[in-house]
Amino acid sequence: MTNVIHAAERKVFKAALDHLIDKVETEDAAEAANSVVNLAEKILGSAWKPESYQRLRDIAADKDSKWVRYADRIARDCDHGIVSTFLLNAAYEGGFRGFKTSEQASEEYKCNIPWIVLMDPTSACNLHCTGCWAAEYGHKQNLSFEVMDKVLTEGKELGIHACLFTGGEPLVRKKDIIRLCEKHPDVAFHAFTNGTLIDDEFCKELLRVKNFFVSVSIEGFEETNDARRGQGVYQKVLHAMELMKSYKIPFGVSICYTSKNYTVVTSDEFLDMLIDKGCYFAWYFHYMPVGMNASTDLLLTPEQRLYMKDRIREIRGLEGGKEIFAIDFQNDGEFVGGCVAGGKRYMHINAAGDVEPCVFIHYSGANINDMSILDCLRQPLFLKYYENQPFNDNHLRPCPMLENPEILRKIVAESGAKSTDLESPETAEHLCSKCDQYAAHWAPVAEKVWAESHGA
Repeated sequence: MTNVIHAAERKVFKAALDHLIDKVETEDAAEAANSVVNLAEKILGSAWKPESYQRLRDIAADKDSKWVRYADRIARDCDHGIVSTFLLNAAYEGGFRGFKTSEQASEEYKCNIPWIVLMDPTSACNLHCTGCWAAEYGHKQNLSFEVMDKVLTEGKELGIHACLFTGGEPLVRKKDIIRLCEKHPDVAFHAFTNGTLIDDEFCKELLRVKNFFVSVSIEGFEETNDARRGQGVYQKVLHAMELMKSYKIPFGVSICYTSKNYTVVTSDEFLDMLIDKGCYFAWYFHYMPVGMNASTDLLLTPEQRLYMKDRIREIRGLEGGKEIFAIDFQNDGEFVGGCVAGGKRYMHINAAGDVEPCVFIHYSGANINDMSILDCLRQPLFLKYYENQPFNDNHLRPCPMLENPEILRKIVAESGAKSTDLESPETAEHLCSKCDQYAAHWAPVAEKVWAESHGA
């Protein structure tokens, strides 16, 4: 009976979404946006605060708002099936049904249950980018289709309906990923890719399955990008963007910002280029000195990081900025309650099957090839995350490695977790020693900013 109700609910929600997306394109965008908010409130209910719905209505009421124009651009220039399926899986399956299921499971099992799972289908990559942990691994490991299928099947039982693929270069395994999309139509799939393997055939597959799209990695304009990613990669990335735009496939970008490129990748010129190419959102990731040979020269100064915090918020502000949704993985901690790793909002499974708390923190005491996803979430290291989050009440200092390195040292030691680096194991002491000076310099700046914005 529950399955019947679920199927009926999903069908009704999809029909409503399809109607609303069509309405945005053909009628008044502001009125249609308000209808979307009403639908969200009906479905999500108390999962969001009443003031959140009202804030969205206020935005929708302004016909000249950049976010109304943004919604209009999505409806006009993106495949409606992909947009509808993403909202159906991410909002209804994951945000509503899945959220309730995961909250109940978390209470029952006394551990974090994530909203999203990150998996590395392979450690193989056709590039060797400076500062990328995957660059150190070589073509050594792969998750089998059966194991990835197990993760998704067991994950849905816990309320998980979103999956991100990282790597390595995940599109090395694009045929298996498409098979997973077919088998799990109620999961929202996304991948971080270097973009060089995107072709016409792949775009046609995305249009067919509807529940998968990508973010392309880019580090700036041609000279800066290719200095890190290799000669000719920038032009291949632009071609991939143009190809997806021609097929009406929405996509985003993934940007690692460093002390060398942070102003370029947040410049008006760079963002205007991305929007012109058809980009709708940008993930900004702070450079992390992960790996035995990782440089600390690319870490930002406190002044540079403060610039990034303010600039990203300016870009996505209600007024001004740009018609692109920007997410700063490190500086947006205050909006998600600090560190989201260790299963609090997400977990990472590397290509060897090791279940890690974070894509940047390569330690584990559990392997998905040998254990259920629930047992992996209840490994000692993850339970240490569960017991200690947030790691700092100042959410501008969320990470147990970058801003609070003494904590990662402690919880790795207490949990007995081992390094999962696929090439050269790195002790927590070695990793954290590269962050000590950064953390000490950022702390007084972060404390001052936090006190000014949240009270002493």
